[in-house]
Amino acid sequence: MAERAQIPPATGLFAEPWSAGKVRRLLAMFGPAAIVASVSIGAGETIVVVRAGAWAGYGLLWLVLLSAVVKGVFVTYLIGRYTAVSGELIGHRLVQLPGPRGWFLLLLVVLEMSCAPLAWVAIAKPCGNLVHYLAGPPGSSPVLWQNAGTSLFILLALALGLRLSFSRLEKQQLLICLILVLGTALGTAIVRPDLGAALAGSLSFGDIPDLPPWAPEAARANPLLMMATTFGYVGGGVFIYLAYSNWVGLHRWGLTDHPRIEGIREQAMASGRVEHLPEDAESVRRLRVLASPVRWDVGAGAVVLFVVTAAFMLSGAAVLFPLQTQFEGWSLLTEQAHVWRAIHPSLVWIYYVCILAALWGTLQALPEVYARVVQEFLAAIWPHREWSYEGIKRISCLWVAAAALALIWTGVPFDTLIQIASFLLANLAIFLISLGALYLNRLLPRPHRTHWLIAAGGWVSAAVLGAFAAISAWGLAAKFGLL
Repeated sequence: MAERAQIPPATGLFAEPWSAGKVRRLLAMFGPAAIVASVSIGAGETIVVVRAGAWAGYGLLWLVLLSAVVKGVFVTYLIGRYTAVSGELIGHRLVQLPGPRGWFLLLLVVLEMSCAPLAWVAIAKPCGNLVHYLAGPPGSSPVLWQNAGTSLFILLALALGLRLSFSRLEKQQLLICLILVLGTALGTAIVRPDLGAALAGSLSFGDIPDLPPWAPEAARANPLLMMATTFGYVGGGVFIYLAYSNWVGLHRWGLTDHPRIEGIREQAMASGRVEHLPEDAESVRRLRVLASPVRWDVGAGAVVLFVVTAAFMLSGAAVLFPLQTQFEGWSLLTEQAHVWRAIHPSLVWIYYVCILAALWGTLQALPEVYARVVQEFLAAIWPHREWSYEGIKRISCLWVAAAALALIWTGVPFDTLIQIASFLLANLAIFLISLGALYLNRLLPRPHRTHWLIAAGGWVSAAVLGAFAAISAWGLAAKFGLL
């Protein structure tokens, strides 16, 4: 019989009666989900979502809400909660799936690392074009300077990301979240969107508005692929959610703060079942209280993700749709800058601050994300070897730099990059990990499983992710003449 962990009673903040002060201090725990939100708010929100608003008006706001709920709430919560309740790292449990050892973990690593350069180029190339537009030498070759600026942007982000610790990263991303929420809220208020149309668009689930004549022919010919790509980019790629579980452990939420946690994890790795959790009512209650920071953290992160993403789509619908903005090629941020300056000069600085904060926060945090997840997964598959966190971070950065620079200078089209990355990194990979999170919840002893409503929401979310993955696959197959 496996030894059961003793769950200590709640102390400090958790033992206090409910009050406004307690709620404020619980919200102050917002940290790991801030990284998830700020890293997610990259090319998806600043470019892909703005384009969707410029072409579809307010009609696709439901897509933003759906993605924020599916990924920002259910996927993030189920992944983080398992670690908080069981004390285990999820890689050490998923490695035990039937089949060759670690096949599922290796599949996720291959999906992420093979497509990571696509995501980096999709974020950095518009920034390089914007820098050239703002400060490029007159009469210079646009392509040469844009590619050089993009390359420098990527190399600088990777170099600084190598030196960034988790604690500094978390503080930085909290500041970026604050800048994004305040900046996008101010910008949205200035452009005065149609709130009635926005509310209607947020509740029109499943409705796909007809794209106007100024939208690119490819988008009008296959609006489902455009919709699935937008959905995928809202919320970012799969490694962000996997890293969240690791960060829950770094914060020592739930059972991860147990004084015997290393022994508990060794016991769990040696067993195919979760046998270390006591099932008496008092222990279950105590553990739920100790794991409660995950709820508050995930809730705050989902709100940030939705508010910022919706604000970018509202700006596209309120400002760019009436101007019939096309968004072709790589000059996506440049075109937005032209538009904001033409409407009112005071909007330009808000736009630049929000864009640079969002994109820089995404790129600089990704080395930490890659290293945390890959180290955890490799240690789960081959536990008797040493896996250096810093070494994995350096290798992943070298790979991303080499592959991204090759893509930059070979001139791969923007739409092709984002469509492939959205399908593999987001829709397909997050669908797979959503199934993994539901599987993990079922492994917990019945008293420790999440409420049935959350589990039902998780299954609905997995179905939604699977549907969008299928739409992306079908659209890409049609695009490349495979159907």
